[in-house]
Amino acid sequence: MNKQLFLGDEAIAQAAIDAGLSGVYSYPGTPSTEITEFIQNAVGTRLIAPLQAVWCSNEKTALETALGMSYAGKRTLSCMKHVGLNVAADAFMNIAMSGINGGMIIVTADDPSMHSSQNEQDNRVYGNFAMIPMFEPSNQQEAYDMVYEGYELSEKLGYPILLRITTRLAHSRAGVVRRDMKPQNPVQVEKDAGSKYILLPANARKRFKVLLDKQKEFLEAAENSKYNQLFLAKGERQHAPRFSPKLGIVACGLAFNYLQENFPAGFENPVLKISQYPLPKKQLLQLVDSCDEILVLEDGYPVVEEQLKGYLGIGLKVHGRLDGTLQRDGELTPDKVRKALGLEVASTYNIPEVVAMRPPSFCAGCGHRDVYEALNEVIKEYKDAKVFSDIGCYTLGALPPFRSIDSCVDMGASITMARGAADAGIFPSLAVIGDSTFTHSGMTGLLDCVNANANVLIIISDNETTGMTGGQDSAATGRIFDICKGIGVHPDHLKEIVPLKKNFEEMKKLIREEIEYPGVSVIVPCRECIQTRARKTRKQLI
Repeated sequence: MNKQLFLGDEAIAQAAIDAGLSGVYSYPGTPSTEITEFIQNAVGTRLIAPLQAVWCSNEKTALETALGMSYAGKRTLSCMKHVGLNVAADAFMNIAMSGINGGMIIVTADDPSMHSSQNEQDNRVYGNFAMIPMFEPSNQQEAYDMVYEGYELSEKLGYPILLRITTRLAHSRAGVVRRDMKPQNPVQVEKDAGSKYILLPANARKRFKVLLDKQKEFLEAAENSKYNQLFLAKGERQHAPRFSPKLGIVACGLAFNYLQENFPAGFENPVLKISQYPLPKKQLLQLVDSCDEILVLEDGYPVVEEQLKGYLGIGLKVHGRLDGTLQRDGELTPDKVRKALGLEVASTYNIPEVVAMRPPSFCAGCGHRDVYEALNEVIKEYKDAKVFSDIGCYTLGALPPFRSIDSCVDMGASITMARGAADAGIFPSLAVIGDSTFTHSGMTGLLDCVNANANVLIIISDNETTGMTGGQDSAATGRIFDICKGIGVHPDHLKEIVPLKKNFEEMKKLIREEIEYPGVSVIVPCRECIQTRARKTRKQLI
């Protein structure tokens, strides 16, 4: 087939379709969102076999739903940003215990340098924690090939595969050669599954022994993988003064791409490319046989560097992020690789002042603006008011000119932190959360508040979409009132209002009244996201 120009995310999506995917279950989160959107768009064209492409309430429900489809013998995909795997961790760790039936690939899209995230955790740590195979592509073609071939490997091994990508790979384009499209698996439940999916302690102990026994097979797969390659040096070695002449380089995933950029004519030192885990011990031992020192290039945490320092146990010098050869935080770049190698870094381009980074801001006409303007007016009247917020567009309330919020920690923490602060004696204690985040991780916090009759005001700022990631469907749309009633919020203190300038005084009055109520109050300012509304209008005009 001819090459097609794909984002890394799109290459993954197309590979899953071509490999016979039956269902993708995800929760939106940059930089993973485009994978599921691409599949949804493909389903909409009706040019592929029907399949499920669903946004779920959160990453945990998404991964569990994918497991249910895998149980039936179908091939599934579940995509999330790196912090989403924290939410799905209970399911993730236990799927590693139960194993799977139909092939399952779990995509974690990590975000070094925190372009749109609250941390830069490296989820290779999760892969090691769960002791399952991992892929880490170095380019878009490898991302495609790994997914296309990964389903067969997953089914052969009987375990899910964690595919780890980073923002640069997810959101950059390259030519990708597709392969023939495979049919979907038929429904075929394992006849000899026995109790593998019933993780009672007696069964779980047996399954853990199976997982431990499988480690040898996982290692053999990595050592025989075409994605792990040892390249010998070409020509005379050029080395930086900080290193000995016998330097070997380990380059993981996208870092290998960056290393290639610095040596277009071929490597001057032995290089081991690692893109499939567990670490290929055989190739590592081959590398160190000819080297006195190792430089580890990896985008994210020093995961491999830490393993090598204790893995080999032969006193070899290992350089990387831990000893300061590479910067401890932030994403890896070709220039950082060049600097680590002791090569001169030339500044090719100067960034004009006009394109300097600017802080983000609310869209003009956004309903969250009206909510914060009213809230700010009211909380001026209270000396010790604290506003706990959450993950979403409304987090921008932390920035000028609003400066309305005092926290933003993780999905759903606004409600639970407000409850804890109220328990400690802070008054008034308020939470601001969005509609999609509420159904993702806020409902259980509200239940805790209701059970304790906590003295909190919860503002669910409802823009009827998952706005921050591009306007995906929200599980909460049209349901927030009923959900809050079902959880037990008293109807007299469950209020709705349209956040518009004409309702400004009424909003202030409502916030003030509910602050003074000594119990759980919920206000739902509801107005559709203006960007979503604009997209709908454009579609109607076409």
